[in-house]
Amino acid sequence: MEVMESPEAPVPLTALSRWYLYAIHGYFCEVMFTAAWEFVVNCNWKFPGVTSVWALFIYGTCILIVERMYLKLRGRCPVLLRCIIYTLWTYLWEFGTGLLLRQFNACPWDYSQFRYNFMGLITAEYAVPWFCASFIVERLVIRNTLRLRYHDGPKDGWSDQGADAGGGGGAGGALGAGRRSRGMGDSSNGYLKVD
Repeated sequence: MEVMESPEAPVPLTALSRWYLYAIHGYFCEVMFTAAWEFVVNCNWKFPGVTSVWALFIYGTCILIVERMYLKLRGRCPVLLRCIIYTLWTYLWEFGTGLLLRQFNACPWDYSQFRYNFMGLITAEYAVPWFCASFIVERLVIRNTLRLRYHDGPKDGWSDQGADAGGGGGAGGALGAGRRSRGMGDSSNGYLKVD
């Protein structure tokens, strides 16, 4: 009788791993937003997107805190109210980090040219973009990042485990075993439902 070793269960990503993904997401979006802004305002077909290395810390930490808010608020208030809360938090975080960086002459943004700015660190003109970004962050980035799992085992979690090496089919053949090892057998789609 052959005894198969049970694979270790995949575990959720650590907070540091999720912070890293959020930081990269924010950094990328900042570059794309500034490139689009440059095109709309100056019709610059080069699409020069710019940001600062500080954006990695700023976005990574901000979105990680929004993730915590999402987990606390998801069953208590509707998505539009949550996005308003996230937007207010984003303004507070942008103001706080900007004020801190300004003390060292390191703040990479200045909204002084906007009509409804406050100390050049935040501006009301960005309320709609921040709201839309909050919606996208919750619905796409955070929810999908929370579904990711890290598998630390002898196998990669996707290979056929105990599949028929000879290619002989049958009900429990290689295809069925491979689908089950990837979490795709029967009714599962390979994702863990978050909410």
